[in-house]
Amino acid sequence: MEIAPMLAKAVADVPAPDSVSGGLRYEPKWDGFRGIVTVDGDDVEIGSRGAKPLTRYFPELVEAFRTQFGGREHPVVLDGEVVLRSGPSGNERLDWEALSQRIHPAASRIAKLSAETPAQFVAFDLLSADGTSLVDQPFDERRARLEAMATAFVDPLFVTRTTLDVDLAREWLRTFEGAGLDGVVAKPRTRPYEPGKRTMLKVKHHRTADVVAIGYRVHKSGSGVGSLLVGLYDDDGALRQVGGVSAFSDKRRLALVDELDPVVVRDADGRPVTGDGEKSRFSSGRDTSFVRLEPSVVLEVRYDQMEGDRFRHTVQFERWRPDRDAASCGFDQLEVPSAYDLRKVLS
Repeated sequence: MEIAPMLAKAVADVPAPDSVSGGLRYEPKWDGFRGIVTVDGDDVEIGSRGAKPLTRYFPELVEAFRTQFGGREHPVVLDGEVVLRSGPSGNERLDWEALSQRIHPAASRIAKLSAETPAQFVAFDLLSADGTSLVDQPFDERRARLEAMATAFVDPLFVTRTTLDVDLAREWLRTFEGAGLDGVVAKPRTRPYEPGKRTMLKVKHHRTADVVAIGYRVHKSGSGVGSLLVGLYDDDGALRQVGGVSAFSDKRRLALVDELDPVVVRDADGRPVTGDGEKSRFSSGRDTSFVRLEPSVVLEVRYDQMEGDRFRHTVQFERWRPDRDAASCGFDQLEVPSAYDLRKVLS
């Protein structure tokens, strides 16, 4: 059963239950790889939001689904999130960096990591069971069927918690970030599963920080600024790259080249000095070289959360800050959520 995942629309705050006809059910927003899992006998497929299936990257999950769903007469289709947890007992959290390392071309590397850093699957919807498609059923009915099925789940399979209490959902938004989760999702209780449509509502953390422009990549078209690389000063005074800013208009991209020209680092012959950026396993073929900038231009950006010492996602440009001294842009300005044990969320 191939089905596109139902999507979510971003909203500023956790919505009240009466803001949607039929009410809302709230869930934590997991930070991992979205996966629609089909189990048909010994055949297990983990589909993704994109074109690349995830099945080969998580053999430990494939085996868990075979073991826990073996013997069923009809296929089962689950919607959920592939996540990976790390940290000492009592202080576990989601680990995006370790999860991203699981996407690797070498089968030997996948086998090694599946034993060293095994993943988990958190189910949050049931799309087919007992020979019946459930996509046309209201979410509350699908959830009830999922809960009944999940009584037999054992690690690494879990079912997400839910609540009808908007105040508790708002507390989750605040506290669960300390376990590595990145928000709250609100789902209409009476709506069917709508593949590809943004029926759900998601709330994520939004914060601002003043950062230093340390370089730029040329746009893929060959002209203009494609993205700005930004950094922050650590406690030892070292300027460390923390992420990138993109999504400039065509006109703005071209103008930025001229605006940033006075702070381009140049060699003895006056040519721009370039550097090689960090490559990602998701875009290994992409040109990551960049033009270096003197660390003097400050900008304010919007971000949702940190992953270690980097912004978790691409940040959004807010405004230039000519009034700020670049040396004052440090990690100490960032809000650090209180730690929260992931097992309390999974229980």
